[in-house]
Amino acid sequence: MTIRHHISDDLLISYAAGSLAEGWSIAVATHLALCPACRRRLTVAEDVGGELLDTMEDEASVDQSWASVRSRLQQPETAAARQSTVGHSGGLPEPLRSYVGGDFDTLRWRPLGRGAYQIPIKTGDRETMVRLLRIPAGKPVPEHSHGGRELTLVLAGSFHDGTGLFARGDLEDADASLTHQPVATPEADCICLAVTDAPLQFRSWIMRAIQPLLGI
Repeated sequence: MTIRHHISDDLLISYAAGSLAEGWSIAVATHLALCPACRRRLTVAEDVGGELLDTMEDEASVDQSWASVRSRLQQPETAAARQSTVGHSGGLPEPLRSYVGGDFDTLRWRPLGRGAYQIPIKTGDRETMVRLLRIPAGKPVPEHSHGGRELTLVLAGSFHDGTGLFARGDLEDADASLTHQPVATPEADCICLAVTDAPLQFRSWIMRAIQPLLGI
C-alpha cells in the first residue's frame, strides 16, 4: 500500500533537531519505520542541518538556514521516491513494538464502548498522551474537534474522515481548526497510534460526560 499522508516539514525538522517531546517522537519514528520517502527526507534534514550549524552566526542566518532546509525537503522527487510502498509484513514496527511489549496478536485491549478499544502507552513525557486505538470495521469515532494537536498514525486497516482516506503508514496531523468524525472502512478494524497534547472536544454531551472516565 502506498503512503500518501506524510510528516510535515516542521515536525520532521524538529525531530531531526531532537526537540520533540517523547510522545510526538514515537509517532514520527513509527511513521519513519514505515515510510522510505520520509526516511530520505530525514537524512536531508540531518545532513543539511549539521552543515548549517557550522555556519550560523546570528538570528537572521538561523532563519535563513532553516528556510534552506525546508526548501531542500520540498524539492521534487522522482516517481519512484514519491511512492513509498509499505512492506507486507503488517506487524507493529519499532520503536512502537517495544513500548507496547509485543505485536498485534499479543495486545491487551481495554474497552472504550461501542466496540472500540484502547491501550494507553506509558512514557516519561508529561506533555502528551499516547495510546493505541482500535475502531471497529465500518464504525465511526464520535465527532470531535481538538483542544490542541493530534497525530494519528494508521497501523492496520484504514479510515476516512472527510479530509481523505488514511491507510497503513498514513499520518494525520490535526489541530483546533479541524472538526471530524473518522470512520473505519468496512474491510477490517482500524488500529491507530494517537498522540495528543490536550483532551478531544466531543460534540455529544454523553461523550463529554464520560470522557474523564475514558481518559481521552
